Amino acid sequence: MSAAEQLSLAEVARRVGVTPSTLRRWIANGLVPSDGAGGMTAASLAHARVVARLRARGHSLAEIGAATESGKLASSYIEGLLPDPPGSWTLKEAARETGLEPALIERIFLSMGFGAQAVDHLTDDDVQLLRYAAAVLTAGLPLVAFLQLIRVYGQAMSQIADAEVRLFHLYVHEPLMRDGVPGWEMAEEMEGLAREIMPLASPIMDHAHNRFLQHFIEQDVVGHMETDLGEGPLDLGRLRVAIAFADLAGYTRLTEELGDEEAVSAVERFVEQVELSLPEEARIIKTIGDEVMVVGPDAAALLDWAVAFQETHTARPLPRIGIHYGETLYRDGDYYGREVNQASRVAARAAGGEVLITRPMVDQAHTGLAFERIGEVRLKGFADTTELFLARKA
Repeated sequence: MSAAEQLSLAEVARRVGVTPSTLRRWIANGLVPSDGAGGMTAASLAHARVVARLRARGHSLAEIGAATESGKLASSYIEGLLPDPPGSWTLKEAARETGLEPALIERIFLSMGFGAQAVDHLTDDDVQLLRYAAAVLTAGLPLVAFLQLIRVYGQAMSQIADAEVRLFHLYVHEPLMRDGVPGWEMAEEMEGLAREIMPLASPIMDHAHNRFLQHFIEQDVVGHMETDLGEGPLDLGRLRVAIAFADLAGYTRLTEELGDEEAVSAVERFVEQVELSLPEEARIIKTIGDEVMVVGPDAAALLDWAVAFQETHTARPLPRIGIHYGETLYRDGDYYGREVNQASRVAARAAGGEVLITRPMVDQAHTGLAFERIGEVRLKGFADTTELFLARKA
């Protein structure tokens, strides 16, 4: 429904799961907006849902009223701009409609991160999603690959939605509250801004997805052409890559000396510098605090980057980088296994300004670099010793 579409009080009460008399009491207390003649809109429905959730959590009408007046609940209006998908399908009905087994449907929704309760009341949009899933599997994509793919979709979209809400709250909602804008006026202003922005989100994400898809298809083709067949074939689901871990030496001390804000700013600059300087075929897989995990199929190119990256950094806190090359297990868009753990342990042994690498990386390196052998080191969690080298320009 559109934000301006009228709803009856009885319909809003039914959708929220309360009695009409309860809803009238909320309206009378100024907790839910109406046009004064009993007319209600999508914004009314969205706000009533928030009030119902707060009541279920034990908050009194007075507490909710104070929160509404101060503008703390103003963002609930935005929920009214989202589509309210019609239809209520049971799991068995959805299975008959799509040809998917009920257990598989449950597994799909769990893989995407929706939770077990998501299959209790399926909407028309949920069933359409399952039709797409059935079509993908019928086309021939193996189930194991499909489940991993939708898990990545779910994780990525969850992170995007979380960022959208939190950034809107931090940079729109909070400033309006600090300026003392009245609650209903604040809600209307935020709703108007969201109404303009939300339709633009999908086109932006579609464009970014297509650009990245083209990029990684090209990388995959080139990677197959340049694979060193002498290293032998890999088991299904495994990739041979270079793994780098980089962080800022003395980051904990930095937070104590400069405070969280300055320390986080230093990490943001560091991550941005890594992103902008990486070789084309390498990418950041994840960040954990001040640590960045980078993976690339070309070990020599990643090592050249690391040495050059360290040369450009002279101000503290200095980065430290550890790199290893080996066979990894690829699951859900991430890399796992002994070789990944080894790369992380190598980075932990590096000092600020250093690039510390293993023997397999030395064997993959280009000319023009010098390697100082540190020796055989026993890394935490590994029974065998690891031969480490300090890499720098020759």
